[in-house]
Amino acid sequence: MSEEEREEGMKPWEQHSAVISIPRFDYNAPSSLLDHSHSGFLVTCTIKREKSATKEAMPILEKYVGSFSSCSSESLESSDANATTKRRKICTEEIDEECVNSVENKTASNNCGEDGGELSKDAGVSSANRDAIVENGHVLSLVKLTRSGLLLFVFPRNNSVDTVDVVSQIIRSLQSGSVKPPLWCHRIFPIQATCRLDEKELHEVVTKLVVQFVNNEQNKFARPIKFAVGYNRRGIEETEMKIPKSTPRDCNSHALLDRKKCFSVVATAVKGAVSDSVVDLKSPELSVLVELLPLSRVPNGSMVVAVSVLPQNLITTKPRLCIKALLSDTKVGNRKS
Repeated sequence: MSEEEREEGMKPWEQHSAVISIPRFDYNAPSSLLDHSHSGFLVTCTIKREKSATKEAMPILEKYVGSFSSCSSESLESSDANATTKRRKICTEEIDEECVNSVENKTASNNCGEDGGELSKDAGVSSANRDAIVENGHVLSLVKLTRSGLLLFVFPRNNSVDTVDVVSQIIRSLQSGSVKPPLWCHRIFPIQATCRLDEKELHEVVTKLVVQFVNNEQNKFARPIKFAVGYNRRGIEETEMKIPKSTPRDCNSHALLDRKKCFSVVATAVKGAVSDSVVDLKSPELSVLVELLPLSRVPNGSMVVAVSVLPQNLITTKPRLCIKALLSDTKVGNRKS
């Protein structure tokens, strides 16, 4: 039986396991996200299929980012501070940090993965290419979250990758059929910046991103510019229970958990950046989406949000304002039938 025939007879998750090793969590990333702004991607996926979705998302992002290392053993802080020598150390292992200690793995490589950490020519990158990728500083770290059905990949600080353009290319390729439709990944939210859930910080980040969006010559608007604001408070019930509300910062963050308060802060920032702008929830020309990130290993009361300003072609307004799904409901229905 040929290798292609053997692969066709395998289940999708078995195919992923055979060719892709998933990275370990970067446990230093949450502290970096508390102190610095990062770009990246927030992926929604089928609950309890996070591992399969991770393996599925990696080659998709790798193809369009052109710089996805399977895992860097250095944290975001280290990758910011150190040069390429420390970035060369690559390690892959299971999300649950379990490595298979078999004789085959000992002879295969120093990497830990479901099947020895070897990558195929189609789905992976060679170790030589990985070193080149890491040297360029484009390493996506996998960040542990407290909510199921979510994956968070972040770049080191000061990364120049246009995450919005990457997601645009992915969606166009899926629509044209040039990329195999994902089974487990539902949406990929491009993160342009992160900040603490703080009124001043959120106002500054939104203002900066809106100005960049409006000044981009590729974006054409009618006047006044129509905008909308979306706010996703994932895990709000669990988060509220952990907030001690003991400091002014804690109280500020807790206040912004209220949708109306957050909408007010974001709308004020948009109007401050673009005076002739009006709210339009049906057909906004630009949409400011704020995603509360349920980070693991952060102090109680510390909350971080991901922020992006997106064009009209990347969002959907029904039933609520959010990033477009990777597959339309019609295609999903056809696959299930």
